[in-house]
Amino acid sequence: MNRHDLRAGGPGAEAKLRYLDGDFQVLSPGSFVRCAVTGRPIPLAELRYWSVDDQEAYADATAAHQAFVSRRVR
Repeated sequence: MNRHDLRAGGPGAEAKLRYLDGDFQVLSPGSFVRCAVTGRPIPLAELRYWSVDDQEAYADATAAHQAFVSRRVR
């Protein structure tokens, strides 16, 4: 499966993904993932930001930047 296989899992199910360079692979079907920074649900059709190295999703560019900065501080 890939980002175009979004139909399975139902509207309330959280998907499990493998984040790849420029794409993601659906491991467990669902309609959303959670932002690693904010905890907000992100519909798969709107998912644009993630980290391949950390295997986590971000709701927006601000959340992705916050995660990047916090990794550098550690």
